[in-house]
Amino acid sequence: QVRLVESGGGLVHPGESLRLSCEVPENVFNIYHMAWYRQPSVGQRELVADISTTGVTDYVESVKGRFTISRDVTKNTVYLQMSNLRPDDTAVYYCNVFPALRHYWGQGTQVTVSS
Repeated sequence: QVRLVESGGGLVHPGESLRLSCEVPENVFNIYHMAWYRQPSVGQRELVADISTTGVTDYVESVKGRFTISRDVTKNTVYLQMSNLRPDDTAVYYCNVFPALRHYWGQGTQVTVSS
């Protein structure tokens, strides 16, 4: 069973930046739109950003202007560059295809923003 592998999370202060990475099997990467999702300790998992196979992107309103999703076709990797992080960005971040498919959920990577 294929699962996607996220990395790059950590503990940062408000205003700082992080870059998340997601390694994707080539057969998945070349076919699907990809996305980043997040789930806080209390609350539902939400879509944060998505990117089409041609590079068209979309973002949830709360991260527009702060986060950038991208995909590297040479590395079959999807990135989420997060800047000006806020405490309410604290969550476990997951990558998946878009729309998400259950069997691709991985362990996620924890992002904690705290002073």
